[in-house]
Amino acid sequence: MQSFSSQNNYPIAEARNIIAQGKKLQKVLDLIAKPAEGKPWHEYRPIFVTARRIKNGVKFWDKHADDLARAEAEYGVPAEMIVAIIGVETFYGKNMGSFPVLDSLVTLGFDYPKRSKFFLEELGHYLMLTKEENLDVFSLKGSYAGAMGYGQFISSSYRNYAVDFDGDGQRDILSNITDAIGSVAAYFKAHGWNRGEPVVHKAKVTGKDYLKLKIDKLKPSYSVKTLNNHKITFAEKVGAKEPLSVIALQGKKKKQFWVGRKNFYVISRYNHSRKYAMAVYQLSEEIKKLRNK
Repeated sequence: MQSFSSQNNYPIAEARNIIAQGKKLQKVLDLIAKPAEGKPWHEYRPIFVTARRIKNGVKFWDKHADDLARAEAEYGVPAEMIVAIIGVETFYGKNMGSFPVLDSLVTLGFDYPKRSKFFLEELGHYLMLTKEENLDVFSLKGSYAGAMGYGQFISSSYRNYAVDFDGDGQRDILSNITDAIGSVAAYFKAHGWNRGEPVVHKAKVTGKDYLKLKIDKLKPSYSVKTLNNHKITFAEKVGAKEPLSVIALQGKKKKQFWVGRKNFYVISRYNHSRKYAMAVYQLSEEIKKLRNK
């Protein structure tokens, strides 16, 4: 705490006083021990890609069409992708979390050794964020992991990527949907979203040669030629010059294979899970399909 205070010019007595008021929440520890990402794909997908979430995604898009179009034009991120992120994260703002952010971060920082370093850093970012944005450190609520607002930004992401998209002088992703839309798009652009490029391609795998590759490694590293040499082929022509990744998802009866582009990797920067990234992608496609009917 001494180093945090000196590095950020944050009064150490104030920081210690705030942290001392944080409460350990057993529910937070229970939830982080059993994340949805632990489920197989055929159980995970139905949580997020549902008729209700698709239908409400179209309504959200129609209601905020101007902001979404402006975000797409400025940052190059498709409107349906922004809608899907907000849909997966908070069901379009209807469920932004009920855990006090301070309590969650104190709990995970001091009582979750597996990732204590990360959450203590987020706790520091949270203290800085509330001071910088003039927010009440004790009243903000979010997910059990301390994520906040329409797009569920953790504190470091809020500080680094949130934007004042409506020009009112504040970066408010907690109650301002315009800022939230712009901030999701800004996050994707900052992480390397390629405007107009595909996200994934369906793949066909023959034999077992594919097992020699690093399956499910999120960062792309293989060429089309390498994949073909390992008997991974595509129904469509894939002329990608950038590296690709191989994605295997467990269906009810057999595995599904996909090849990820750079944009798939960018989605996974939001949540480091291939299942999460695929759910967001598939939800975005379904929302776009329904809206275009």
